[in-house]
Amino acid sequence: MNDSTGTDLRIGVLGVGRIGSMHADLIHNQTDGATVAGVFDVYADGAAAVAARLGVRSFDTAADLISSDEVDAVAICTSTDTHVDLMVAAAQAGKAIFCEKPISLDVAEVDRGLAAVAEAGVALHIGFNRRFDAGHRAVRDAVLDGRVGDLRQITIISRDPAPPPISYVEVSGGIFNDMTIHDFDMARYVTGSDVVEVYAKGAVMVDPAIGEAGDYDTVVVMLTHESGAVTTIENCREAVYGYDQRVEAFGSLGVATSENHLDNQTIVRTADGGHTAAVPYFFLDRYIPSYLAQWRAFVDAVVEGSPTPVNGADGRAPLVIGMAAKLSAAENRPVRVDEIV
Repeated sequence: MNDSTGTDLRIGVLGVGRIGSMHADLIHNQTDGATVAGVFDVYADGAAAVAARLGVRSFDTAADLISSDEVDAVAICTSTDTHVDLMVAAAQAGKAIFCEKPISLDVAEVDRGLAAVAEAGVALHIGFNRRFDAGHRAVRDAVLDGRVGDLRQITIISRDPAPPPISYVEVSGGIFNDMTIHDFDMARYVTGSDVVEVYAKGAVMVDPAIGEAGDYDTVVVMLTHESGAVTTIENCREAVYGYDQRVEAFGSLGVATSENHLDNQTIVRTADGGHTAAVPYFFLDRYIPSYLAQWRAFVDAVVEGSPTPVNGADGRAPLVIGMAAKLSAAENRPVRVDEIV
């Protein structure tokens, strides 16, 4: 645990399911300058368990946590449909805000939340952790400092090892605003350019029940950026070999690539061929360092009073792109982003 000198940023965590519990652990045990001031969850037993593990307070209600003088900042890790109301309450209480993606599945609701944040003048960071992955960031840096030359194409591959439960699919907002939303953010981040047009194709190749729920499990999306560069995204809900995460930026002078992480770097070669370690199977095995780097960046921004690395506009844009992708797949045509906004 961080020291208790009173100088730590005191963060209250709303929602301690799998993601919220992970955030609470990272804040409290590994983030210099921050500590968990308390937690809340609608499942009181879950909140009590996390609070006991960390040695912090379990609040009776979200409102109690948000209004507490013991809390400087709020981490919103609850279900998506609750994000905006909690964001508005936190803003009105003058608390800095970390909010998991997506802010909402409704653009008007997103705008309501962002308006409250702007009116209160509080810090807001949206949880697109992949921006803080060292490999992905190195690709982006190679683009921005000109090492790949004039950017022509971005290729992003994201495949999960296994599909989520159908109960989750039914409330997730669909693959574009649940899974691909990370890649939409990555496309903007790496190119440094907004998206103007989206062309998406979707299929059901893994589980017919996903199609029966009104979603796709396999998609390809082409994004056209203001700069003229084109991003191609490939997603699938099932990759039997593990959690497949790759980013490539191709330009006039060369290419920069962020490859999959492996469980270790050993290569075994015999007369029968070569063998490497497996790709991590679980997203936390791949991205914990990026989550930790994200928290350090958030704390630094709040303490220093500097802009947060992933602001409200960065949270809004991928949702709009996702809505355009959903419309494009349904109508089998390119969709301009300004059709949505």
